Amino acid sequence: MKFLFDLDGTVTQQETLPIIARHFGAEGDMAQLTEQAVSGAVPYEQSLRNRVMMLRDCSVKEVAKLLASVPLYEKIYQFISEHKAQCAVVTSNIDCWCSSLIQRLGCQGFCSQAITCDDKLVEIASIIKKELIVDHFKEQGETVVFIGDGHNDLQAMQHAHIAIAAGLSNPPAPCLIPIANHITKDQQSLYNTLINLTFFCSS
Repeated sequence: MKFLFDLDGTVTQQETLPIIARHFGAEGDMAQLTEQAVSGAVPYEQSLRNRVMMLRDCSVKEVAKLLASVPLYEKIYQFISEHKAQCAVVTSNIDCWCSSLIQRLGCQGFCSQAITCDDKLVEIASIIKKELIVDHFKEQGETVVFIGDGHNDLQAMQHAHIAIAAGLSNPPAPCLIPIANHITKDQQSLYNTLINLTFFCSS
């Protein structure tokens, strides 16, 4: 069994892009772009590119250090620590920013890919398609559980054997409710659900 976790608001207690924007004094601009994405005024991939490139002049090393210390949901971190080989984080955020955070988690990580030069972001080379990561592990014979909370998790959850809509930081996106096998509203109930799935798989 493979457990694939969305990162922002599922493993971390806060969204990571606003944390970066706040640290570098660009919180107002980030909020406006995020609102455009949430309202559907801008497609998700375009919104992500806009938000990431807004921060392109920020030091890559400084961002990675900042995200490495972002608060985590303790029970989710505990589960990942207890089942590292079975867990992976799948995030649309870019690899150079998330590398230290994923290293802290101690599991596999799959991110969007960026090109950097002289400690600055040049461009986003590719935006991850989360459903392809699900398909990759299914092809290896894994029973795939995907845990997410946002619109951009929909296709991954549709492809997964088991979909868990997590409402830890915010209520799950409405589009996830009809397809979710489990809906959890706090980290303890999510942890219990994950433990029950590992027990079911091993029995």
